[in-house]
Amino acid sequence: MKSINPFDGTVNKEFDTLSLNACEAAVDRAKDAFEKWKRMPVSERLKPIANLASIFRSKTRDYARIATLEMGKPIKQSISEIEKCALACDYYHENSEKFLHDEVIPTGAAKSYVTFEPLGVILGIMPWNFPFWQVIRWAVPTLAAGNVCLLKHASNVPITALEIEKLFREADFPENVFQTLLIGADVTEQIIETGIVDGVSLTGSVAAGSRVASLAGKNIRKHVLELGGSDPFIVLEDADLYKAAAAGVKARTANAGQSCIAAKRFIVAESVADEFLEKFLSIFNSLKIGDPMDEQTEIGPVAKEEFLKGLSEQLEDAKKKGATVYLGPKPPARGFFFQPAVLTNVKPDMKVLREEVFGPVAPIIPVASEEEMVRLANDTEFGLGAAIWSRDTERAEKLAKEVATGFVAINGIVKSDPRLPFGGVKKSGYGRELSHDGLKEFVNIKTIIVGC
Repeated sequence: MKSINPFDGTVNKEFDTLSLNACEAAVDRAKDAFEKWKRMPVSERLKPIANLASIFRSKTRDYARIATLEMGKPIKQSISEIEKCALACDYYHENSEKFLHDEVIPTGAAKSYVTFEPLGVILGIMPWNFPFWQVIRWAVPTLAAGNVCLLKHASNVPITALEIEKLFREADFPENVFQTLLIGADVTEQIIETGIVDGVSLTGSVAAGSRVASLAGKNIRKHVLELGGSDPFIVLEDADLYKAAAAGVKARTANAGQSCIAAKRFIVAESVADEFLEKFLSIFNSLKIGDPMDEQTEIGPVAKEEFLKGLSEQLEDAKKKGATVYLGPKPPARGFFFQPAVLTNVKPDMKVLREEVFGPVAPIIPVASEEEMVRLANDTEFGLGAAIWSRDTERAEKLAKEVATGFVAINGIVKSDPRLPFGGVKKSGYGRELSHDGLKEFVNIKTIIVGC
């Protein structure tokens, strides 16, 4: 397993992967740890979560540099990611005890209530694009509920994966409550297929989600899937066009466009489309692309060299079918850089509209009516997030209810928040992370009644 710096292509470090037997031993250790962890009072389980928040704040820049070194995100964005991790720890430290308290429900019985009991060993299969945040938003509520965690991180961020395990130890979590497994997809599938874990949470591709769901379902194991997205960014004719354009550029180019919740299809009222495009291009072309360790950089390289081929194929397909291409800031000659692009004259059969584009490519689609906006927004196999821009927020809220996604931002961009449930519909997955809903994904919601 290699860690490669996307900025210059150099190898950071190489690691040996674990065998299935070694993973089975890790599961056994996790099960032993679970028996003690689940019996601890919730208040005791929350103490190391508070420690996590403190460590994130004291080592923010150290962790940010590791993330940028391994997957190329601009350092400013990596710093924001680490700060968000600390906020999530704060949230669950402050609220988990309340969320997990027995829920009394009056019935005809002398006493009736619901308890929330942990399931056991939960495997988290996490992506590289937010290498710290994705792990924390899964692991912290899962641990707070009394489960124990095994992390299978993306194969291109092994340094981050091991650093996270070290972080949990430093925060005084009991031994083996959180373990990192450096493994590939084959061993991961074997772990799920054997049924030795009690639940699986995956953030990744539709193909990976389909495979995990099949294997977990075969063994009747609880699983949560957060998969791809093709988020519509809807701009109504009464929107503040400058603010919408600025937000749209950020939502399309952050993390070099490598986010499930990035704005991927810009659906703009026909009457303001030209003005929106002009403002969008002005902001888009002013972005600085380059060394992700530079504090001024706004667009870094994509995470893997092989991603460049897929992005080029999607862009070439659009060109061949008649799209007009506006190229953005020119990237450095070295590293895994893809030159940002804005597209107009796009057609429904183009790959940039039919597939998830995991890079800084922004197709802009003028639309004559609100009804057509909704139809286009929903004309995708995905349903993760959406943004709607309008000065008439009541109108926008009505429109939000017509869009088939798990999250809608009005006059803002889609971004997860520890206080709000997060997840999608259709091929964007099922289940929820964050908030009290995410905390209760991996618990047994048990009803207890006491007769007269």
